Amino acid sequence: MKNFNRRTFLNKSGKGLTASLALSGLSFPVILKNMAGGVIDQPFGFQTWVVREMLAKDFAGTLKTMASEGYQLVEMCSPAGYVDSGFGPLTKIKPADMKKIINDSGLQCPSCHFGFSELTDHLDERIEWSTQLGLSVMVCSSFGLPKTATLNDYMTACDKLNKAAEKIKKAGMMTGYHNHETEFTMLDNKLLYDELMGRLDPNLVKMQFQTEVINLGYKASTYFNKYPGRFISAHLSDWTTEKKEVPIGQGIIDWKEFFIAAKTGGVKYFYVEMNFDTLAASATYLRQLSV
Repeated sequence: MKNFNRRTFLNKSGKGLTASLALSGLSFPVILKNMAGGVIDQPFGFQTWVVREMLAKDFAGTLKTMASEGYQLVEMCSPAGYVDSGFGPLTKIKPADMKKIINDSGLQCPSCHFGFSELTDHLDERIEWSTQLGLSVMVCSSFGLPKTATLNDYMTACDKLNKAAEKIKKAGMMTGYHNHETEFTMLDNKLLYDELMGRLDPNLVKMQFQTEVINLGYKASTYFNKYPGRFISAHLSDWTTEKKEVPIGQGIIDWKEFFIAAKTGGVKYFYVEMNFDTLAASATYLRQLSV
């Protein structure tokens, strides 16, 4: 998920996964050829933030449109937590009904973003909602700390998320943490992202990497290799040297390098999060990508 204002608010292979995708109604996997010459069928999805206004007007129809463009997964934003950010109308849909609508559209929803307070002040309720939606991952979208926050403030927030993650794990789900550009700034002469990685429990909290930080000079592949097995998902976007958003494959990110390193990082889910007019071209690129 992008910075608040909102910048404010592979390795099953071959026949087994192909068969499971067919049974679930999914299509258009990304075909990635691994270093041994094998083929990995990797489904990919989109983050709902970028189409929130469309979803609010026509939830089922928008999902079907995204599925028709080749997307197989959808990552929700918690309607209750994002009620004032465009998701308010979706609070009227019960999670079990939401799951059915998503599945009927040809998509699956393994993951959802939640505000930090949802995971600390309303955790039992959010776990119940997530269970009914059929989630595998509950992602903390941000700690929501002010710009004046200290390194100690972030460490305290990490401890709170670790505690919430214990309960989420007992409910059969994984906890995720999503970065913004903030995590790639220096506090006390230390890179905040590295400090978070040192404080968050790797057995309880997996990371969701946002590739947009390429604009700050940081590559996802670097961190996938630096912290093997610490990641659960990634948000995909591509950029020019002038920091202009462009369809995936048309910018400066080396996507072959990205997907190879993602295997080391443990990434299981890939969600495109870009302007709507780039989504179709991005899906086309991902469908034909081979490494």
